[in-house]
Parts: sequence; structure tokens; C-alpha cells
Amino acid sequence: MKQLEPARPEDIEICAGIIDMGRAFQRAQGFVQWTEDYPNRDTLLEDMRTGKGYVLRVDGAIAGYMCIDFGGEPAYREIEGAWKTEEPYAVVHRMAFDSRFRGMGLADAAFHLIEALCVERGVFAIRIDTDFPNERMQHILKKNGFANCGVVVFQGSGKLAFEKQLG
Repeated sequence: MKQLEPARPEDIEICAGIIDMGRAFQRAQGFVQWTEDYPNRDTLLEDMRTGKGYVLRVDGAIAGYMCIDFGGEPAYREIEGAWKTEEPYAVVHRMAFDSRFRGMGLADAAFHLIEALCVERGVFAIRIDTDFPNERMQHILKKNGFANCGVVVFQGSGKLAFEKQLG
């Protein structure tokens, strides 16, 4: 059984380890999207403190971490291209999965659960950005119905911007 639930501060070690696995996976794919400085433990703890940090559990075990922010992303105000919807929207940042669970379709499961959470909150759009070399995430996003809307500047560099309309 796969469940999405708020991350708790007592989960920080597991969540930070999952982010480290994601960082290593990016490097193994030949690119650096996450540096040693970002995201870090303080970033995750702030996500948790503000109610934006979520874990994906598989049969009770934490298998993934992500930030789901219903407050919008200031960097998304300017886009080279065009968003499909107006506010409100949810933004997903810092999505990573425990390498021991790789190959189980967790990204697809996470997006389905995120969509359900959004609809439950009356939000009918999800936005996300990723680096140009992150072809795996681009594939996952397109497979899950996200459209490429253009380019945004996030964390100091241009990122591909994706959006999915719900409902």
C-alpha cells in the first residue's frame, strides 16, 4: 500500500538520506541539479515546519520525500513561455526516492497521490520544474500528463517548467 502523508521532524534522518540518494542518482545520470548545499537538512526541516514536507510510504516504510507547496512559487511569476492555468496551484519540489525502492513506479504513484491531495484541497493545477539534463524526470512528467510550458529561473538557473491541469 502506498500512502502520502506529512513528514515529521523525527523522519529527518530518513528524509535527508533519501535526498542524498537522489543527489547521487543525479550525478550517476551525468548531471548536478542538487548541490551539496541544496537541498539540505535545514531545507527539509523548514518544509516540515511549514507543512510542505511529505513522505511517500510503501507498506509503512518511508520510500520517498517531496515538498508540496500550496502557497505558490515566487520564481514562477516570470516564465519564458506561458502557464496553462492561473492560481491557485501546487508546486512540487525536492522529489526523491529511496534507491532500494527504485523501479517500483513510485514517481507515478506519488503524482497520483499528489493529484488526489490537490483535488481534496480544491486546487486543480500542479507545477514543477527540472533541469534540462534531467531527462528521466522530464519523461516521468510527460508520462504523467504534464505539459512543458517554457523556462523559469529557479535557484539561479533556467529550468524547464511543467504544469498539469486536474479535473
